[in-house]
Amino acid sequence: MGIAHTLFGILGNASGLFLFLAPIVTFRRIIVNKSTEKFSGVPYPMTLLNCLLSAWYGLPFVSPNNILVTIINGTGAVIETIYVLIFILFAPKKEKAKVLGLFSFVVAVFSGVVLVSLLALHGPHRKIFCGFAAAIFSIIMYGSPLSIMRLVIKSKSVEFMPFFLSLFVFFCGTSWFIFGLLGHDLFVAVPNGVGSALGTTQLILYFIYRDKKGEPESASKEEAMEMGTTDNKAPTSIESNQSNTNRTQEGHV
Repeated sequence: MGIAHTLFGILGNASGLFLFLAPIVTFRRIIVNKSTEKFSGVPYPMTLLNCLLSAWYGLPFVSPNNILVTIINGTGAVIETIYVLIFILFAPKKEKAKVLGLFSFVVAVFSGVVLVSLLALHGPHRKIFCGFAAAIFSIIMYGSPLSIMRLVIKSKSVEFMPFFLSLFVFFCGTSWFIFGLLGHDLFVAVPNGVGSALGTTQLILYFIYRDKKGEPESASKEEAMEMGTTDNKAPTSIESNQSNTNRTQEGHV
């Protein structure tokens, strides 16, 4: 790998790790309260799937010169697995069943991709198959903040969209986008280009509404809670507010 290619991969690892660790604030609250409250558990297994597929895609026998992609997503997979287990431990029965079902889906999809790529595909065909799988779920993960952006516009308030989270979504997406371009790898560049664009849009919205006194209606707060971004003056930054948006977003490489 060239120096610039490696440099942007390292920057992507650093910003991606920040995003993966962002939900710690929310999970500390869950553990202390011994309850998941109104937080949604859906984003965590879905982010786990994205991490697993991206980590698999970055392995040398699948795609060359992408080991940095495997390192950050492998780390993210471990972190997201811990989040999922904690959520299942403290979630009410109905939510527990939902998250367990999603976790089973994640294991099934990832196992299927691994088996097909190992047993039925070789060379460039393996890379294309795994690349498409990883890119699709990366785009889905990066697209999750759209609901938060809609809420910001509706409420004219950025209380549910912390600045530093949006900033690191931009850094992460942009770093991996450039990494993919330098490595001539569209499966890395395209989904992270989407992430970079969405991160830029979030920053623009932040600067438009940062000084405006929005009056979010109770319905808006309930909507935010369902997305795992409830405020209640506890989890603010990097997560509680966005815990589930970025999970996505998160790492999303």
